[in-house]
Amino acid sequence: MQLVIRIILAGVFLLALFAFAATYTVRYTEAAVLTTFGQATEKDVHLTPGLRFKWPYPIQSVTKYDTRVRSTSVKFEQQQTADSKQVVVETFCDWRVSDPLKFFRTFSNAGERSEEHFRKAEGSLEAAMRSAAGIIAQYNMTDLFTTSPSGTKLPEIEVRMRDTLRNSADKTGISLSDAGIEVVRVGIMRIVLPEEVTKTVFERMKANREKIAKETESRGKAEAQAIRSKADNDAKTIEQFATALAQEIQSRGDLEAVPYVAQMNTNGDLAVFLKTMEFLKDGGFGKQTTLVLSGDTPGVPMLFPSALDNLKTGQVPEVMRRGVLGESVARKPAAANGGGK
Repeated sequence: MQLVIRIILAGVFLLALFAFAATYTVRYTEAAVLTTFGQATEKDVHLTPGLRFKWPYPIQSVTKYDTRVRSTSVKFEQQQTADSKQVVVETFCDWRVSDPLKFFRTFSNAGERSEEHFRKAEGSLEAAMRSAAGIIAQYNMTDLFTTSPSGTKLPEIEVRMRDTLRNSADKTGISLSDAGIEVVRVGIMRIVLPEEVTKTVFERMKANREKIAKETESRGKAEAQAIRSKADNDAKTIEQFATALAQEIQSRGDLEAVPYVAQMNTNGDLAVFLKTMEFLKDGGFGKQTTLVLSGDTPGVPMLFPSALDNLKTGQVPEVMRRGVLGESVARKPAAANGGGK
């Protein structure tokens, strides 16, 4: 009984081993190349997913390739622009296996595994990308670096690099399309300046900014000088106008004062009287103000009640007469004596 069980288990094991060696599975993201004694034809390429059968190794073997898009990058390749500027470019390439049979025939000498085929294909791609990046040498620095999104020519450069890469060939003269590789997209990841170029660019930018600052300062000084000159001219014009207007007003006032001056000259006492009254009026003496003044002070005699006594019709009071105070004082006792009588 144990012998029967052992025979059954050995048979199951041999059957599983044979099934593993005689079958293979293709996923929907893969393409398989079935080789017979290392050779394959178009009918040996399987692109549809599913389970398939083959003769065990070494009669037949299967190489499966991932047909999804892969990305390969080349870093820090120094290029020279058309205006003799040095730039460091980092590029990338999106690609996939478009023809598994051509891909197998081109890169199968790298080894038996598909990973080895992909590494060799990436090496060929990197060499082709370095060659395609030489297109940058046909453009100036301003075509790469610009403040306007519509002014840069990077999209145009990427399209030209992709077309060049598709038509490029390796040392054996085989192009990428003949090797079963489809270039989907080529792009520039970044462009940087070498250290020595960066210093030169910074110095040039600094000199340019200083030039702009000096031009702006010079223009500001010129505008300030123009504003000051205009202000001085306007001030002189206004001053001349004000002087002329003042002279005209003064002349008009002098002309208008002529008859009054003439009238004053005909009666000097009246002129003195009017000036005295003007002094009293403009003095601004309040009701609570107490003044102690000499009787000889001009205008003070007019403050006494007796200043206008004994005046005849048309007679002007004498504002400077010394006897006004004495006469008024002498008149009061006489009136008092008369009252006693």
